Order: sequence, then structure tokens, then C-alpha cells
Amino acid sequence: MNVGIIGYGKMGKLRHKILEEIGGHRVAHVCDTAPVPGEFRTTTDPDDLIGDPEIGAVFICTPNNLISDLTIRALDAGKHVFAEKPPGVSSREVLDMIAAEKRNPGKKLMFGFNHRYHESVREAKRRLDTGDYGKILWMRGRYGKSVDESFYNEWRAKRGQSGGGILMDQGIHMLDLLMYFAGGFDEVKSYCSNLYWNLDVEDNVFALLRNSENHVVASLHSTMTQWRHLFALEIFMERGYIVINGLVTSSMSYTINSGEEVLTIAANRTPPPQARHSSEERFVYKKDYSWNHEMSAFFTAIEEDGPIVFGNTGDSLELMQMIERIYKDGDCPGVRS
Repeated sequence: MNVGIIGYGKMGKLRHKILEEIGGHRVAHVCDTAPVPGEFRTTTDPDDLIGDPEIGAVFICTPNNLISDLTIRALDAGKHVFAEKPPGVSSREVLDMIAAEKRNPGKKLMFGFNHRYHESVREAKRRLDTGDYGKILWMRGRYGKSVDESFYNEWRAKRGQSGGGILMDQGIHMLDLLMYFAGGFDEVKSYCSNLYWNLDVEDNVFALLRNSENHVVASLHSTMTQWRHLFALEIFMERGYIVINGLVTSSMSYTINSGEEVLTIAANRTPPPQARHSSEERFVYKKDYSWNHEMSAFFTAIEEDGPIVFGNTGDSLELMQMIERIYKDGDCPGVRS
């Protein structure tokens, strides 16, 4: 399949690289704000790419405020679409994209929530699904990064383009994982702030989420004022726990121990108060295959006319609705009304 990429920055280049790695598809057309040299057609007009009859799938790697409009135009032009997260800047935009998806049956739409494809997350989900550890009792997710004054120059620091701050940028991945494991949440208590960077987007979000059906409570902290990159997800069950520390990414800045993503699974707890776990497994991952798994899943859905399992519009709508509830309950001045 010939592929077009709109937005040839960091993510556009990364998607191009992964497409070459998985093979079978060719980047034939690229759109960016300036002409891009390469062995493909290049344009600065997205309609030129979207209207190209040789393009079968369009990858949208633009600032958040452009995603919905470009996705709808590409679907209506008869293209399959893969768009980066977040799925637009509001649940209203997701509903508009769902409408376009429905009026173009057979065309696939997928959003880039690649964290579900990380080896540690896949193994954690497999273990939980066995039922051997009992039901989930509670979860804690922390995801943050360090930024400096150069962040002021990025589109992510501008609410009009990003739609929000660190929660929309990075915390959305952790929220997606928490919802994935818990089956969603219907109760929210949150606080967000922009006390340090003084931008019109938040630099911290603290949220407590509860599923009233299964009683799972999850805490989420998404931050860009902890002065280091960090990823940590903890899941505590009736008969054990699962902890993911570090995340192997393209930048390798979220890893621990000089380049590791570590999954720890413990079971068979001894009696309190000095409880120990007689069974503890530790898995160490040093390579990131999540992008490859994600891209392969997208093209498999196209080739087999199958469903989009992860990153589909239904999950994306629930996720954006939850983000809006977190912003509203947090009542962050200058971020959301």
C-alpha cells in the first residue's frame, strides 16, 4: 500500500522508519509546512496529499488541533487513517470523526496509543486475564518528564494547538492504561495546576478515579515538574502485584538502570505484618517493539477487514470524555472552564 504522511516532524519521521522496518508498504507522499527532500512526492498542501489517488492510507502526525479535520477529510476521500494521539482536542471532535468513520464503511481509523503494545503491558494483561492473582484492588500510575524554557516554543505549550497540557501530552497514555486494566471509571476527583511554568496549560494533574461496579480505585499523577523522566505503573491484586518501572521509548529517557523496562510480578504472600512473596518474577526489556506491533495491527485490520482492537474510536471517545471530566473537576484556572 502507498502511504501518505501529513506532518513530517519527530512522529512523522518515526512512523516512516517503522513502516520501512515492517515492510510491505511505501511512503509515497509527504506533506509538511516546507518541502521535504526524499524519494516521495512532497507538498505543503494537505489536500494535495489527501486527494492523491495513489495513496491508500494517511498518517496524521500534526499538532492536536488539526487532527480531527484532517482525519475527517481523509476518510471522506476514501483513505484509511492512522492518527497520533490524542484523538483531537475534545470528545465533540471524536464524535465528528466517528460520524465520518460510519459514513465510510470499510475504511479503518486508528489512534496511536502504542503503550498498550509494550512488552511489559502485554505480559501484565496476559497475567491478569488468567485470574490467578484475583481481582484488581487498586492501581497507581505516575508519568512525568522534565522540560526547560525551550518548552515555551513548542506547540504543546499553546492551548490553542494542544487542547491541554501534560495530561493531553503524556498523561493520556497512563490514563488509557488504567482504563484498559480497570475497564473504565465513572467517578473522578482531580486537581490540576500550572504553578511553575505559568502557561495556559497545566503542568500537573492529580486524579483519583473509581469504577463503582468493580470498586477499583486508581490514582494518576501526570507532571512536567518532577525534573526527571519517569514511568511507573503499579497494580495490586488480591493475591499479588504487578509493577512496571521504566519504559523503553525512542528517546530511552524513561528507562531505569541505563536502558531497561522492568516488569515485576509477585504472588503467594506470606502472613502479615512482615509479608513476603514466595513467588516473584522479573522481566527486563531493552528494546521497544511497540511501534512495530502497532503498525502491524493497523495494516492487518486493513488487509483482513478486521476490527481496530486498540486505539479504536469507541475507546478514544471514553478516554476523551474522562479527560474532560478530570479537567472540569480539577477546575484549573486558565486551563479549562
